[in-house]
Amino acid sequence: MKILLALLLPVLAFAQDAPKIFFSKTFPGSRPAYMEVRLDRDGRAEYREGPDEDNPVVLKLAKEDVDTIFALADKLEHFNKELESGLKVARMGDKLLRWQHGAEKHEAKFNYSADPDAQAIHDWFERINESALYFIDLERAAKYDKLGVNSALLKLEAAWDRHRLVALPLFLPLLDRVDKNENYLNMARERAARLAALFRNPPPAAPAKP
Repeated sequence: MKILLALLLPVLAFAQDAPKIFFSKTFPGSRPAYMEVRLDRDGRAEYREGPDEDNPVVLKLAKEDVDTIFALADKLEHFNKELESGLKVARMGDKLLRWQHGAEKHEAKFNYSADPDAQAIHDWFERINESALYFIDLERAAKYDKLGVNSALLKLEAAWDRHRLVALPLFLPLLDRVDKNENYLNMARERAARLAALFRNPPPAAPAKP
């Protein structure tokens, strides 16, 4: 037991000391009006639609995606700089980016940023948000609206085509459930099987489209 504890302590210390990024967007009148993502350096991301939500959608991002996001945070000085452009543009939601690494904490708020790196990291978090929302919609349809499953899958497929999805393994249990259940429409089952095959063996990554 003592040997096991000695082996685990460095791992636990690293997990506690590893940097984390928090992103939130508040946009009254949109769906949802509030969303947040808590991203760990190991790729675990928690999506919530309320700060106190105790049942978040948990996503596991690919290592290369996480490396890209944290590299952008490094370039943005861990959000220890002004990101708001100050330009007179339409309200697009109040965004917050927060960096935490041990005692080091920084945050920046903005409606619109002209900084290319800020735009890029914002787009990454929007893709996480969108992926969680597509998962929620498909899960809800699979449970309560079997006829609506094909519509949810069409939206998921369109998001895939636009390179807006991350954490593809999140969707596999749901897609497999639809594929193997005869209670769903055949077209939905066929689409679910096709998407599951794509998500398990995706082609080389292409640049995300805004």
